[in-house]
Amino acid sequence: MDDLWLIGIGTGSPVHVTLEGMQALRDAALILVPHKGDGKDALAALRYGIIEASGAQAEIRSFDYPVRDPALPYGRGVIEWHDEIARRWVAAMQSAPPGSVALLVWGDPSLYDSTLRIAERMEPRPRLRVVPGITAIQALTAAHAIPLNTVNGPVKITTGRQLRDHGWPDGEETVVVMLDAECSFQGLDPEGLQIWWGAYLSSETQALEAGSLAEVGGRIVERRAQLRARHGWIMDTYLLRRV
Repeated sequence: MDDLWLIGIGTGSPVHVTLEGMQALRDAALILVPHKGDGKDALAALRYGIIEASGAQAEIRSFDYPVRDPALPYGRGVIEWHDEIARRWVAAMQSAPPGSVALLVWGDPSLYDSTLRIAERMEPRPRLRVVPGITAIQALTAAHAIPLNTVNGPVKITTGRQLRDHGWPDGEETVVVMLDAECSFQGLDPEGLQIWWGAYLSSETQALEAGSLAEVGGRIVERRAQLRARHGWIMDTYLLRRV
C-alpha cells in the first residue's frame, strides 16, 4: 500500500459526499471501516451505506477502534490512543490488494479531526490524498438557515474543553463549539447569548434547538441526554453569538 485516501463524508449522509469523494471510493482497491462497539453499530452502518451508494467494488475490511484510556492525563492519553489507531490501520492493510486504500472521515479531515495526525504515525508512511467533505459547521448553519459570521465579523472555532477551562473567549462575537460531550455552555453567563444547536445533522433523526441561551440551554441538555440514550451515540455541535 503506497497511497492512503482520506475521504470526508460530512455528517454521515451520502448526499454530503462530494462527486470527487464518490469517485475516490469507486477507484479505491481497499476501504477500511472502523467498528467502535458499545452500541455504536449505527456509525459503521452509515459508512457501509455510503460505500454502497457510491457503487464501490473495493474490498472492505473492518477493524475494532481502540478506546482512549481515561485514566491517563489527557495529552498522554491522546498520544497513546493515536499510536494504537495507527497500528490498527497498518495491521488492517496487511496484504492489501494493489491500489489505494480509502478511509471515510466524519466531517472534513482538516477540522477538529485527528486522521491526518494519525496517518503521520504510520510506518511505512503512505502518500496521502485528502478529499474534502462537508463540515458539521456548514451542516449546522444550513439547517438553521443562518450565516456563520456577522457582517465583517470574525468567528472563533473551539472545543467544549476549551470553553470549560477558559470561559468565553475574550473579544469574540461568534463562537462555534465542537467536541463537547458535557454541554459546556452551562458554565457561561447566558446574558446576551444566542445559541443554535444541532445533532445528527442532515439525517432523518436530525434534532435542532435555537434561541436565547437562558431559555433553551436547559432544554438542550435534557434533549441531548435523551437522544444519546436512545441511539447509543450522538454527534452534535453548536454556535453561540452575542447579540
